[in-house]
Amino acid sequence: MEKSEKEILLLNSNKAFEYLLKIIESIPSRKRGTSIETNERDKNFRDVLMHLYEWHVMLERWYREGMDGDIPFMPAPGYKWNTIKLLNMQIWENYQEVTLAQAIKKVRLSHKRIMDLIESHTNEEIMTKRYYKWTKTSNLHSYFAANTSNHYSWAIKKCETIGMSIACS
Repeated sequence: MEKSEKEILLLNSNKAFEYLLKIIESIPSRKRGTSIETNERDKNFRDVLMHLYEWHVMLERWYREGMDGDIPFMPAPGYKWNTIKLLNMQIWENYQEVTLAQAIKKVRLSHKRIMDLIESHTNEEIMTKRYYKWTKTSNLHSYFAANTSNHYSWAIKKCETIGMSIACS
C-alpha cells in the first residue's frame, strides 16, 4: 500500500533527524563542542541544534494560537519574514550559554513534540489547503515540513561542514 503524505513526512523527518544526530555522534565527544572559523552565523553543533529547537518552539506557538482561533504572528513578535536574518541572529545570541548536551536534549524533546502534533492529524487535515483558517492559503504540511524534514536537510549540510572542519583540525 502507498504511504500517505503524512506518513512520508513523519518517515523523512525522523530519518533526517536521526542522521543529523549521527553526524554529531561521529565526532569524538571531546571535540563535539568545538567551534569552527567561519563568517557564517552557526559555528558549532549547538548553534545549529538550538536554531532548529527555536523554530520548533515557534511552530508550536503558531499551531497553538492558530488552533485556538487566533491568527498567529509569524515568524515571531517584532519580526517579519523579510527580517528573518535578524530573528535568526537573535536566536543565535539567545543560546550562546547552552551546552551541546543541553541542546541535544532540548531538540530531541521538541522534535518529538512536533512529530506527535503531526501524528495527531489525519492526512486530509495535513494536506488540505485552507483546512485551518490560520494557515491562510496553505496547509499544515507546508508548516510542518518547513520546520522538520526541510530544515533538517539544511542542518545536516551545516553539521557535515562543521564535522569535517573539526575532523581536519
